[in-house]
Amino acid sequence: MATPDLDPRTGARRAPDGAGSRPVALVTGAESGIGRACAVALAEAGFDLALTWHDPDHDPARTAREVQNAGARTVLRRLDVTDVAALAPAVDEIADELGRLDALVNVAGTGTSTPLLDLDLARWREVIATDLDGPFVLLQAAARRMVAGGRGGRVLNVTSVHEHAPRVGAAPYCAAKGGLGLLTQVAALELAEHGITVNAVAPGEIATPMTGQEDEDPHAAHRPGVPLGRPGDAREVAAVVAFLCGPSATYVTGASWAVDGGMLRMGPMAGSHLTSDDWRTP
Repeated sequence: MATPDLDPRTGARRAPDGAGSRPVALVTGAESGIGRACAVALAEAGFDLALTWHDPDHDPARTAREVQNAGARTVLRRLDVTDVAALAPAVDEIADELGRLDALVNVAGTGTSTPLLDLDLARWREVIATDLDGPFVLLQAAARRMVAGGRGGRVLNVTSVHEHAPRVGAAPYCAAKGGLGLLTQVAALELAEHGITVNAVAPGEIATPMTGQEDEDPHAAHRPGVPLGRPGDAREVAAVVAFLCGPSATYVTGASWAVDGGMLRMGPMAGSHLTSDDWRTP
C-alpha cells in the first residue's frame, strides 16, 4: 500500500497543491545512446522530461518524439556541460517551466584513448570538465531545487566500470569517473536528510555512438572477455536508471550499480578487449 504523502511512482513526497502531478526528470546527453534510452524509460515510468543535448551530429528531436509518444511533457534545451556558469540557471529555468524537479540523470560525457605521456593539458581539462565539473554543478543546482521543493528526489550519475577499474589510455576519463563515484557517495550522505537519494550506474561496453556502435544489435557482437559474451544495450542501462528513480528504490543510496555483463568480475583477467574464450578454461 502506498504511503499517503508519497508519490507511488517515485517514492518522493507528493507535490503541494498547484504543482504538476507528474514527476519531472532532467536527463543530460539525451540526444543519443544511454541518454536517449534513459529518457524513454523514465517517460514510460511516468516522468515528464527535460532533455539537454549538445552534439550537433545527433538529432535531439528523435528523443523528444519517443518521449512524447510515451505520454510525457518535454522540454528540449541545448546545453554544454563544460559551460559551468550556464548550468545552474538552466536547471532553474527548466524546473520553473515544468513546475518541479524530482530527478537528475547525469549522462553527458566524453573520453580519450591517449597514452598518459602523450596527453596534453587541454584534453585533460576537457574530459574533467565534461565528466566531473559539469555533473557536480548540475547535481548541486538540482539538489537545491529538490530541497526547496520539499518532496525529496533522485540523482543518478552515469559513471563507468572505469569508476572502479583503470584502463590504459584513459587517464582523465578514469580520474573523472572515479571522482564522480566518490562525489556520489558524499552527496548521498549529505542529501539523505532531505529525502534525496544519490546513486551511480557504471556501464561497461554499451553499443552506443560513443563506442562506435550506434544502432547496432549488441546480441550480434562477440566479446570473449565479457562473461555474458556481448556488449550491452543502452536500454539495459536505462532499466537500472529507471528502477533507481522509482518507488522500489527508496532505501537505496550511495551505491554504484555495475551494468557490465560481469566484466568487472574479470579482475586481472581483463575484459572487453580479449579476443578468445581461453580464460573460461581453468
